[in-house]
Amino acid sequence: MSAPFKGRREDRRLVTGQGRFTADWDLPGQTHAAFLRSDRAHARIVSVDISAALAMPGVLKVLTGADAAAAAWKTPQAMMIPPGVDGFVLRIPERPCLAHERVRFAGEPVAIVVAETEADALEAAEAIAIEYDDLPVLTTAQAAGEPNAILLHDSVPGNLVFDYEYGNKAATEAQFAKAARVVKLSVEAQRIAGVPMEPKACLATWDAGSGMCDVYMQTQGMGDLVTALAFVTGEPREKFRVHAHDVGGGYGVRNELYPENVAVVLAAKAVGRPVKWVGTRSETLVSDHHGRGATLSGELALDADGRFIGLNVEWLVDMGAYTSNAAPLINTVAAPRTMATNVYAVPAIYGRHKLVLTNKTPSAPYRGAGRPNVAYLWERLVDEAARVTGIDRVEIRRRNLIAKTAFPYTTPTGSAYDSGDPAGLLDSALEAADWKGFAARKAEAMTRDRLRGIGLALFIEPSGSVGAEEISITFRADGTLSLYSLAGPSGQGYETVYPDIVAKVLGLDADKMKLHSSDPFGPQLSGTGSFGSRSLISHGAALYQGALEVVEKGRKLAGDMLETAPGDIDFANGRYVVKGTDLAVSLADIAAKHAGATTNPLDTTTKLAVTAAFPSGAHIAEVEIDPGTGKTEIVRYTAVDDCGVIYNHKIVEGQMLGGLMQGIGQVMCEDLVYDRESGQLLAGSFMDYAMPRAEVLSNLKMLDRPVPSPANPLGAKGAGEAGATGSVPTLANAVHDALAAAGVTQVEMPYTPQRIWEALAKGR
Repeated sequence: MSAPFKGRREDRRLVTGQGRFTADWDLPGQTHAAFLRSDRAHARIVSVDISAALAMPGVLKVLTGADAAAAAWKTPQAMMIPPGVDGFVLRIPERPCLAHERVRFAGEPVAIVVAETEADALEAAEAIAIEYDDLPVLTTAQAAGEPNAILLHDSVPGNLVFDYEYGNKAATEAQFAKAARVVKLSVEAQRIAGVPMEPKACLATWDAGSGMCDVYMQTQGMGDLVTALAFVTGEPREKFRVHAHDVGGGYGVRNELYPENVAVVLAAKAVGRPVKWVGTRSETLVSDHHGRGATLSGELALDADGRFIGLNVEWLVDMGAYTSNAAPLINTVAAPRTMATNVYAVPAIYGRHKLVLTNKTPSAPYRGAGRPNVAYLWERLVDEAARVTGIDRVEIRRRNLIAKTAFPYTTPTGSAYDSGDPAGLLDSALEAADWKGFAARKAEAMTRDRLRGIGLALFIEPSGSVGAEEISITFRADGTLSLYSLAGPSGQGYETVYPDIVAKVLGLDADKMKLHSSDPFGPQLSGTGSFGSRSLISHGAALYQGALEVVEKGRKLAGDMLETAPGDIDFANGRYVVKGTDLAVSLADIAAKHAGATTNPLDTTTKLAVTAAFPSGAHIAEVEIDPGTGKTEIVRYTAVDDCGVIYNHKIVEGQMLGGLMQGIGQVMCEDLVYDRESGQLLAGSFMDYAMPRAEVLSNLKMLDRPVPSPANPLGAKGAGEAGATGSVPTLANAVHDALAAAGVTQVEMPYTPQRIWEALAKGR
């Protein structure tokens, strides 16, 4: 007899190949689609000849930008942002699902072919003849902002999508005026790809009789996508059902309604049959919204004692050719303003961020969603301040940390940090990493002709918030429970954690509970999906609150059954007991008594709004560099994090490790390189786009030092972004510490062997 399977409840299905991802859905009578994409970054479309494609075997329909324009569907909305500099309002350029009259980045969809087979569709797409009139290409935000630069959209003067400021400019200038020293730094956060395991795909049906549209696609929660589909098409929300059973990675790039999704829906409506499209890895790299992509500049003012008295920040953000749903928000409000002070008590801050259009793939939130950029600039500035003042790196941080007793802490930009202990995190990390023993390890590395460096970074980041979440708990006649939530799982273990939370409150068996995430046939709930490390705080806390309401409903029903006032009844371990007696009834018995009813009186739907919680961490890394080759090896990594109350350590560890690996990818190897002249993406496959391998992080310590959050009933804080937020500045500081011995003070990510070797050669 085999041993019982232990792990997450979803693991058996996923590891045995029984998961159902987008490409696994098939419908009777379905057709297949293929896209023709622009082969240039910027051009006018002179003509599109589809006659040869239409004449090919199996082809049912070819749609172009003209068809998309005729449908008069709208551009998806972006998240709301408060006005910027001098009342500047976010400019959202029109974005059709198929390029019309003009293409603005290489890889933009120009036409969609629908055919009986995928092979027929692909072959026909190649037969479409397009005549272009090339236009000047803008491949950097700096070039796009030049006074004489060509406009990508007539509706966006100066290619400036948004000009945003936060903090107090006058107060910050006053602090700089009296500073004993000012440290300046500018760094690049290069574009990187989300690279979900599952390439983008979509299957859509449109029933002409009922007007119902079913869309099968990857999603981090169907709520926002249903809203987006309704807005784009002008149809009521109730006409759309979004299906996403399993999702092979989200990371922020699966929280969007992409043009391809809209085009597939339009095609399904046009042909009157299901239309299925499964993208390739190259299509995913060129058309999935990219992450990061910004020039980050900062000035840190210090007094004579090395205390931080002011911070001035400027971001120049490369948005790509269009604005995505959340990119404007995460590059202004969500991270930069919200975590502007990091873990330091800085009295005055001013930030100004300019978001500019270029001829590149649009950008979007990617794991960390702006947080790694904030932490990267901050912690590089702190290390630079230590270098120029001669104050020890640890000591200068200690002098400026927000004290544990100062929480809840209101920052100069208006954020309310709920709880934390930065000094405690720092102490734990220093001890666990054996910071004091580094000098001996560095000396030993020198005997092997290796440059060894150690890096430290601290951070605090927002998680949760963003509206309210509605959940539903339903008791079934067979004794099982159905839990409904709009969370969009992509590997976080919701099927394990959420039933466990409800089971603990109700005293029932979690294995008899089934989580329905974003179920289109379930109760119509309000809320959003999974992003920003909010799921446990929002969806989980709402389920916890719903379970408490079930208990109270059961208490009243128990009072009726036991002929006792509800106030005289205690509840524990799934049983209601009359105080001071042995009279009792179980919650399961109460549920069973009403099993034949249309609805069980214990059924509960509730909504919960929570404020943001702020997880924090202290990370330390050691690297060794081979000066002969430029190869960098991560030899030790220590992460001490405050994620609040932890409900499943294994899942949190997995979240941390995943974030660390994605941060390592950004620091060490990942780079979406574009040709500056043509705007062509040069990293369009895994032959050109390097991904981190498992062996890059072998000597790892992960420790938790939780401070429960008062912001939600679970006391939880987010964990999904912390690894990426902490690893980027930590490794950057470690690499620069190693290079300092060779006279190198600044090198840009990614720290590839070639880039490191060239920096060392220049230093020599």
